[in-house]
Amino acid sequence: MRVVRTIADLRALLRPLRDEGKRIGFVPTMGFLHEGHGALIRQSAARCDATVVSIFVNPTQFGPGEDLTSYPRDLERDQNLCLEADTTVLFLPEVAEIYPTGFQTHVEPGRLAEPLCGRFRPGHFRGVATVVAKLFNIVQPDLAFFGQKDFQQTVVIRRMARDLNLPVDVVVVPTIREADGLALSSRNTYLDEDARRRALGLSQGLLSAKAAFEAGERQVAKLMDLARGPLSGVDSIQYLELVDVQALEPLQGQVDRAAVLCVAAFVGGTRLIDNVVLAPSPVDAGLNTSLSPQSV
Repeated sequence: MRVVRTIADLRALLRPLRDEGKRIGFVPTMGFLHEGHGALIRQSAARCDATVVSIFVNPTQFGPGEDLTSYPRDLERDQNLCLEADTTVLFLPEVAEIYPTGFQTHVEPGRLAEPLCGRFRPGHFRGVATVVAKLFNIVQPDLAFFGQKDFQQTVVIRRMARDLNLPVDVVVVPTIREADGLALSSRNTYLDEDARRRALGLSQGLLSAKAAFEAGERQVAKLMDLARGPLSGVDSIQYLELVDVQALEPLQGQVDRAAVLCVAAFVGGTRLIDNVVLAPSPVDAGLNTSLSPQSV
């Protein structure tokens, strides 16, 4: 595994691979990696000739009072996980490398960034879209791998890739969970024993609704009630919504098309998100499949 810190070095390293027609996979991360990231890297390694992993805590996607300075970091552990998962190149840029002095151009993601997390984190998806567009241009991957846990993010990025004609296929990999159902997240490290126990309400509610959906339940209100019940232990619910997988618009009455049930809640001072897709198959929801700019 090669470790590079500058755009020039990364491009120099990838140029001969690209000239040889090698397929390049890319996994962008903010570090403090866990098995969810490992699953993305392994998928890339299985499907591509070379895999680039970036670790960059992107300041433009954090709002005032959020955890930019305290975001967990453990570079040695991250490097070991990348090496074990068969990473070819680890890209570790500094902030000034990605946002040079005088930087002022941003990607505005549009209405897909407005609901769900967008209502509570103004500017967040602008920062996400901007940094991902820059990283796509820097790496120029054939495939890029993202986790389903950040579902709205994947929708925003797919739309951005299509709208900007970026020649990359976006692959969404289903959420990796602990044995008790808790979705893996770098922010789980903030949870003490009591908070972690209460945080299980997110996955318990979502998975209960998913089980009911798979058993034939289609009433939105009933599915929402099932998801809401176990959330009584969290400190506050920011949102719980059942929305269309593509437009992210709330569904009314019955679930008559592929949908995603999303939740954001605070447990202690930690904000957690999770979701489950309610669709006849992963293909119907666009999960674990490549969607090119032409097919999104």
